Formats: sequence, structure tokens, C-alpha cells
Amino acid sequence: MAKTTELPSSAGSAGARTAEREAYYARIHERDMSPLWEVNRRLVTPEPVIDSVPHLWDYDGLRDTLLESGTLITAKEAQRRVLILENPGLDGTHRITESLFAGLQLIMPGEIAPAHRHSPAALRFIVEGEGAYTAVGGEKSSMKPGDFIITPAWAWHDHGHDGDGPVVWLDGLDIPMVAAFGPLFFEMYPDDQAPESVPPGDSQARYGANMRPVGEVWNRPESPIFCYPYERSREALEIMRRGAEWDPCAGLRMTYVNPTTGGSAMPTISTFLQLLPKGFAGATYRTTEGTVYAATEGTGRVEVDAAEGTVTLAWKPRDIFCVPCWMPHRLIADGDAVLFSFSDRVAQEKLGIWREIRGNS
Repeated sequence: MAKTTELPSSAGSAGARTAEREAYYARIHERDMSPLWEVNRRLVTPEPVIDSVPHLWDYDGLRDTLLESGTLITAKEAQRRVLILENPGLDGTHRITESLFAGLQLIMPGEIAPAHRHSPAALRFIVEGEGAYTAVGGEKSSMKPGDFIITPAWAWHDHGHDGDGPVVWLDGLDIPMVAAFGPLFFEMYPDDQAPESVPPGDSQARYGANMRPVGEVWNRPESPIFCYPYERSREALEIMRRGAEWDPCAGLRMTYVNPTTGGSAMPTISTFLQLLPKGFAGATYRTTEGTVYAATEGTGRVEVDAAEGTVTLAWKPRDIFCVPCWMPHRLIADGDAVLFSFSDRVAQEKLGIWREIRGNS
């Protein structure tokens, strides 16, 4: 069958396109090869060239639409009733940044989102409501607004709701990263719920009190704690503010860690909680990590220097916004504000490609 793939274009070409060269390119194309010198300037650029754009999802504006999905399809039918947060610059890719997936998941009273597992790792950040729970690896935990919950790669997990009113959380997954390598796997559990094999609170008791069981060795890449309650994380920020020096770019920013290593709580996704004091006007910051923010307390804005000019995104509690890779930006708070965020920083650091620029240098 004749090949129809386009030959290299002259954009970024290393030299003039002569008839002799064109004939040569056509011959090597038939042998499934192409000339690097014709595309090298597009493959390796002086700075990141990305498609994602700064964007904000107004939670109050989309909440009714999200709740409407609860009348159209059950959590069991959908497996996971999620509205994907798709970056306008990445239309059709189901991505919020080049390397991350995000969505808002809804569960209604009495529902169960059936147990399954998948090779991408996931995080949950609870946005609204109480009474729901998640079960991960045989341990059940309640969900409250602001809680950060880990679902490790290939761990059985299901969700349920024993309370009243809708519960919504932000999902973050490393699906694009896993897809880039190829090993995407998914499996349904035979029953709606996987059996509970450990009592609730077991992981917190074992590893969340600055202790661990004698003789027990945790050898998995993710944190052994899968639920980080907002109450404790928020208290830490409040205590830290009494004596900590404020970072000129990020205020007081803390990262969720694996207590057995001190490293990232997740092996591919970095997660953070930060406090911006009243009137904070951050210095310009740029980094190679594309970052997703969930506004938790207070109001403010982020100013992003994009290709088309400065984009200002004004946020309030429960809004979600993203700042793409390598775009200079500044965080500004009206009163005290708290932001949860996640990015691909830890993956970039492991690959040796992460970098930042602080200030206007």
C-alpha cells in the first residue's frame, strides 16, 4: 500500500529544498526514515513550546451542570461520574496540562462507584460535601472538604456515599504520562466493593504519628498514608506562619510527603498546600511544571504572562485554575488565602529536567 504520510516541510529546514534532496527524502520515506536535519529545530526548541493555556473553571458557574449529570447517569453506570476539565489549548486530548488529567467527580447519597484499579495513579481533593467515603487497598476513609487522598497505581478502590447531599471532589491523574510510556491497564473488581482488610485509620496509626511499627518495611513508591486530612494540614500552615519566612513567590507553601522517605507523597505527581497572607503580591515565578490549583480559602488572582499577553484569572473558593509550563506568573491574595495544587514536578525532577526562574531574571 502506498504511503500517504507527509514528507518533511521546509519549516525549520537546515537548508534549501532542492529537487535532488526532495527525491532523496521520498526514497528514505519509503524505508520508514526521515532526515533529522529537516525537523531538528522543531524537535528541540530553545524554550518549551506548549499548547496548554492559562484557564480557570468557575465552580459556582459549573456546579448546576455537574449536578445535572447526577440525574442523567448513575455512578454505577458511569463507573466514575466525572466531568473532565479539558484545557482549551488541548481540545480533544482530555488533558488539563500536557502531562496531567483532571476532572470533577460527583457522587450522590446512597450511591457506590464500583471498585476497579488502573495503572495510572490518582489523587482526590475534596471540594464539596460530607458523608462520602473512599476505600483504597482494603482501608476505608471518610471524605471531608480539603482532604487530600491518594489512590496508588493498581490499587483496588471504590467510593460510596452514606450521607446527605452531593459530594464533589477534584480528580488528578497521571494518565498522559503513563500513556506516553505505554503501560495503560484497567480492571474491574468482580463485586461493587472490594473487601475491607484493615480497620479504618490503620495507615494513619502506623505512619501518621511520627512513628512506624518496629520491623515493618514499606517498600512501595507512594506514601503509606492515603488520606491527609485538611484539618491537620491547615493547622500546620497556621502554626508555621508564626515564625516562618514568607517565600516571595509562593507565600508559605508546603508539600505533602511520604513519611518513610521524606519525598513526594506520590511518585509521579507533586502535591502542595500553601497559605498566602492578606495583601500578598507574589514575585514573578516560572517553572517547567504545569500546575493545577484548587482555591480552598479566600480570594485572589493569578497574572500569567502568556504568548498573547498577560492573562488575569480571578479565583474564589472551589474554583480551579491552571498555569502552564514555563509561563511567568504572579499570585496575588486579597485576604488570607489557601491554595491546594498539584503538578508533575516530582516526575521532572527524577528525569533531571525540572527547572525554575524566580523573579524577573
